[in-house]
Amino acid sequence: MSSKTVEKMIEWLDDNITNSQASPQMASFVGYSEYYVSAKFHDYTGITFKEYLAKRRLSTAAESLKSTDSRIIDIALDCGFSSTEAFSRALSKEYGCSPKKSRIKKRAKR
Repeated sequence: MSSKTVEKMIEWLDDNITNSQASPQMASFVGYSEYYVSAKFHDYTGITFKEYLAKRRLSTAAESLKSTDSRIIDIALDCGFSSTEAFSRALSKEYGCSPKKSRIKKRAKR
């Protein structure tokens, strides 16, 4: 597998960030098994496919919190989280604040 293939995988993931079946569909997209894709993705990027996908979903959701007035539940579901609770836990763990507090900080900066 070449670095170009990994770049295609990352582009595909960015275009399909909300896809709940991202791993098998992305593997099919590049024509390799899920196991092989996951191993090679880790070799090239230094993080696992799952870690990349989780971080990418979270950053997309955090950006939506800042740039839109969409409901938190809509942002969470649109970015592939199973619930607002799962989104809130992930956001708090990564960024140290809840979605609601993040939105309050955004409005205070306006």
